[in-house]
Amino acid sequence: MNAILPWAVHFALGCFSLAMVFALIRLLRGPAAQDRILAFDTLYINGMLTILMLGIGTGSAVYFDIALLIALFGFVGSSALAKFLLRGEVIEP
Repeated sequence: MNAILPWAVHFALGCFSLAMVFALIRLLRGPAAQDRILAFDTLYINGMLTILMLGIGTGSAVYFDIALLIALFGFVGSSALAKFLLRGEVIEP
């Protein structure tokens, strides 16, 4: 089973990298702002999963903390963008 793990990690890294390229294309070419926000969500989730795969591959716990920070900032950013699209402002008076 240990012989399969490095291959699986490399395969997952390749898949997540390909998904990040597609999300970046959608982020740049998206016809609407909602498409760009969805692409941003997909981009940070795939980035977080890439960092997690690197952590699993190297066996270091530092990557898991970095992935947690990426998830936290990505959620805050996407919720702020969604609120901006709904109301036109992020901070209400």
